[in-house]
Amino acid sequence: MRFFKKDSPTPGHGKGGRHGNNNNNNNNDVGVIADHHRKAMYHWQSEGSKKSSVDDMVLLTKITEDAITDNLKRRLMEDKIYTYIGPVLVAVNPFKQLPYFGDKELEMYQGAATYEVPPHIYAVADTMYRNMLIDSDNQCVIISGESGAGKTVSAKYIMNYITKVSQGSSKVQHIKDIILESNPLLEAFGNAKTTRNNNSSRFGKYIEIQFSRGGEPLGGKISNFLLEKSRVHSLNDGERSFHIFYQLCAGADSNMGEQLGITTPDYFQYLAQSDVYKVDNMNDAHEFQETLNAMNVMGITEDTQLDILRIVAAILHMGNITFAEQGNAAYIVSPDYLAFPAYLLGVSAEALGQKLVSRVFDSKWGSKSERVDVTLNMEQAQFTRDAWTKGLYAQLFDYIVETINKAMMTDANLINLGILDIYGFEIFGKNGFEQFCINYVNEKLQQIFIDLTLKSEQEEYNAEGIQWKPIKYFDNKIVCELIESKRPPGIMSILDDTCATMSAKSEGADEDFHRKMESQVGTHHHYQKFNQGFMIKHYAGNVSYHIDGFCEKNRDVLFPDIIEVMQSSTNPFICSLFSDGAQGGGKGRPGVGTKARYEGKGRPTTAGMKIRTQANELVTTLTKCVPHYIRCIKPNETKKPHDWDNQMAKHQVEYLGLKENIKVKRAGFAYRRPFHKFLQRYAILSPQKLANSPSNPTQAIDSIMATINMDRDQYQIGYSKVFIKDPESLYMIEECRERKLDYYIRVIQNAFRKFFCKQKSNKVAMEASQLFLNRKERRENSLNRNFHGDYIGMDFRPALSALIPRREKVLFALTVDKLDRQFRKSKRDLILTKGGLYLIGLVKIKKGPEKGKIVQALKRKIDLENVTQATLSTLRDNLVVIHVRNDYEMVLEVEFKAELIMLLNRELKKHHKRELPLNFTNNITYSVKKMRWGMNSQKKLVFTTGTGKEPEFVSSGNTLTIKVPPGLPNTSWPTGKRVITPDIRMLGATLNASSNKKLPVHKKRTPPNHHPSPPASHHSPPAGNQRAAPGFPPRPIGQPPRPSLGLTSHFPLRPTMPPPSPSPSFNPSRPPMGTESPPTTRNGSASGGGGGGGGSGRPMMPGQNRFVARNPSFNNPSPIRPPMHQIRPPPPPSDPPPEDQPTVGTRPPFGVRPPVPLNKPKPKKPQVRALFDYNARDSDEMSFSAGDVLDLEEEGEC
Repeated sequence: MRFFKKDSPTPGHGKGGRHGNNNNNNNNDVGVIADHHRKAMYHWQSEGSKKSSVDDMVLLTKITEDAITDNLKRRLMEDKIYTYIGPVLVAVNPFKQLPYFGDKELEMYQGAATYEVPPHIYAVADTMYRNMLIDSDNQCVIISGESGAGKTVSAKYIMNYITKVSQGSSKVQHIKDIILESNPLLEAFGNAKTTRNNNSSRFGKYIEIQFSRGGEPLGGKISNFLLEKSRVHSLNDGERSFHIFYQLCAGADSNMGEQLGITTPDYFQYLAQSDVYKVDNMNDAHEFQETLNAMNVMGITEDTQLDILRIVAAILHMGNITFAEQGNAAYIVSPDYLAFPAYLLGVSAEALGQKLVSRVFDSKWGSKSERVDVTLNMEQAQFTRDAWTKGLYAQLFDYIVETINKAMMTDANLINLGILDIYGFEIFGKNGFEQFCINYVNEKLQQIFIDLTLKSEQEEYNAEGIQWKPIKYFDNKIVCELIESKRPPGIMSILDDTCATMSAKSEGADEDFHRKMESQVGTHHHYQKFNQGFMIKHYAGNVSYHIDGFCEKNRDVLFPDIIEVMQSSTNPFICSLFSDGAQGGGKGRPGVGTKARYEGKGRPTTAGMKIRTQANELVTTLTKCVPHYIRCIKPNETKKPHDWDNQMAKHQVEYLGLKENIKVKRAGFAYRRPFHKFLQRYAILSPQKLANSPSNPTQAIDSIMATINMDRDQYQIGYSKVFIKDPESLYMIEECRERKLDYYIRVIQNAFRKFFCKQKSNKVAMEASQLFLNRKERRENSLNRNFHGDYIGMDFRPALSALIPRREKVLFALTVDKLDRQFRKSKRDLILTKGGLYLIGLVKIKKGPEKGKIVQALKRKIDLENVTQATLSTLRDNLVVIHVRNDYEMVLEVEFKAELIMLLNRELKKHHKRELPLNFTNNITYSVKKMRWGMNSQKKLVFTTGTGKEPEFVSSGNTLTIKVPPGLPNTSWPTGKRVITPDIRMLGATLNASSNKKLPVHKKRTPPNHHPSPPASHHSPPAGNQRAAPGFPPRPIGQPPRPSLGLTSHFPLRPTMPPPSPSPSFNPSRPPMGTESPPTTRNGSASGGGGGGGGSGRPMMPGQNRFVARNPSFNNPSPIRPPMHQIRPPPPPSDPPPEDQPTVGTRPPFGVRPPVPLNKPKPKKPQVRALFDYNARDSDEMSFSAGDVLDLEEEGEC
């Protein structure tokens, strides 16, 4: 077995059009196109002998940030946006649509090894999917990068690939539709335009697709994290709010717009803050229709869809409510703006206005409690309005996520494939609480990447005793502890303590939080204070956070009196969003708390607590999966294609740790598995039983590697795991396993097919025998034979196939003997289709330029619906009389009559709803075609029991008497066991003996390119050597048959019937059977085997075929030549020969040794020996006799 290393071109295999992209140390790529169809390749796949960049940066000659950045830049300029670092995929955002994500790529990457195809996100998706099925382990892909790097698009491509390559029923297809349609729905409510990304995810999501063991998606689950609710009411310059607001304004029709009060976006204060209403390459009206369609797929009714849009519109209208202040008390400037949001929310305008400018506080004095209504100032009223709209939107978003989860929910215990698409690292001019939480989650994800790709890998090598040189890297665990630690308290703990002790009014809380941080974490190396906030040294760089609003945003609560107003709504949908079950403060509906939270029963849950809890739960979930990584790079801030900001890209390369990752991969191992898992999968490769023994796994692994010729430097065996260095080595093991499985599968398939065919053959044999049971005697070996149907070889006889309709399937084809009005036999090809019976024979053209040429012609056609009856005798003969409606009968001698009658009966029942009437009698009267006036058209067949071995035909006037030897009883029934006759047994013994001999080595010779010959039992008897039966009138004597120089496959051979006993009316040209005469060898001496004359070869004539007779007497047959045994070629091993076929040879009597054959010269060409006589029937055929030695010529030599 050939073993491919990384520095050599590897031939691609599998799906069409794959490349084997292999790089050497000179950064050159050799593209090997393996597909023999030579499919058209995209320009990015058609590589020359040299490339300006490498596909896998492990192969870079210099491992520096500059070299990595330069390689990524070169690839982006060539529209190659994907690059590998071992199994890690680096994706650069091209800021344009590329044509590399169609059905062609779906097919190309399915089941392909990574070295066979260029780097692509489909390769990562396929690796995840295949590993999930192979190992039955949960898989996940972590897509990381800063905002605008292309994480959301990458997640969509993975989901699209997984749903396309997985199979399933209509129910599975429905789950696929839900998975795909969840993207536009979640993007509409959760994505927005920022200064860095036109479709930025303002929430994090982890999508789990649940698969069956067979790879069918049966369900799924979406977990959402930290929706940026503040975007509802607060926008920075150049940004937009969530897409759904603009989609509603652009896509609502006149009726919906009137019902919801929708107009242009600049009317609404929440949307007019940034003066940005449209985004390049984004059609809000079209995407609004996609959002509505996605709701339909999720099973959201039209009424519920309208309720959802009512809430969206109500939020926009509430943003137009403005406040003024008088005497430190806020009031609403224009109460008219209360009417429409109150109408949309199903509440009264008075209640809505009252709760915007006042707040109810519950106070306790001992056992007494009372509610105090406190008037708010203008700042507090604006905060209440914004908190109300944020709470409404958060509840609505959580409802949409829950609806998607319910549509995909399944109770089965399945394996999962997770896709993490979370907000990227953000550094803005002014960073607040939202950026602090977002960057914290990204810090946690970076910690996972470090732990699993850098830290844990090196620790694993040391624990397993693998030779390894440690590599230094930055561990950001210290930054995570600065933010989330409880003891000593981190920034989040300090913030929660500050929020717990702050009063109803938030004045001074942020400054108090600032002072506490300075006193508790001020000495930390990654923390630095400044006047308006603090700075943290993140893995991605230093980020300054302004503390304004930190405490208020961290509390993230709705006041109880606002919740009570929502629960009093006349809209049931809105009531359900704020019901007690939805207010538990749990994971389902964050942001809304129960009344108990505001009555002093425990510390309320803050936004910081939620994001910290969710981040740790996410990390726990990811560590239980086999991770895959996609590191997204943003090349510029202009969002233009082919624009490269080298300093910006280099900064991302540094903080993503790509250089350290390359170093670890260059020195590490691409694959590792515990002993039991490795042996469980690859033990099939070892020929020894040791591979399945857990007592000595290292010896078993060495045995497997030796079996596939794996180099010792390509793997190492640790204490509990085996490590394989290069991916190509793993692919070779997989390929060997697939070949082994393919071999075993073929063995099983062959055994099943053999069993199935035997069962089918037995069923057909019983069906045929049922028609003759207790009605007709049977011939020996006819009960248990196989039914082949086509005994002529119609596939190799186009001239014969052209005489029947093209679209009719041939059910039965056999050369038969037709009895004419004088009881003479003539050869015909009988063909049965679903349309009718066709009788084809040879005719001589009498006119035209081809006058005298013998061609095949249709002699008679009988439509199946006109077949009225079949008449047979009760004896074992082969005569069948076919009765035709309003026409004369047809008398045939059919060797396989049971099969013909069974197929006729089956087709009549199938297409004409009737069975074939069968008449069994020994006195048959039938009519023939009248040729002239006064001729008797009635003929008679009389069957009697004879004493010979073969039927005897004696004609007298209009009566033909057939003396039939006794056959098997008419009660005979198939046994299901195939009969192996002595000639087949002898042939098998000969083949086994020859296969066991050590053959000499000959010079390789091109085999003759000839058409396959049909089975021997299908051949027609020689026309020129036809023997007349006793009592038959002699065949009209015409011109002697022309000597032929060729034998073609147009007229396949049929063995001759054994000659009957001599009779006065029978004058054969050869002595009858039984006259023993030793056959001659090629040089004329006697021998124990048949042979022919040994003359030298004659020149090839024009039109002569590749079979050349070596017997010089074949053109001048002599009546005194020694007789040959009339033997047939053996039929296929599964088909027992007819009873009248003699065996290939007769066992010599005991004690008589056959003569020793003479030393014959070695033939220069392959030779065959004729087993029977054949007289040419056409000009392009040749005649030969049994025992003649024929040379096999190649097609080009003829």
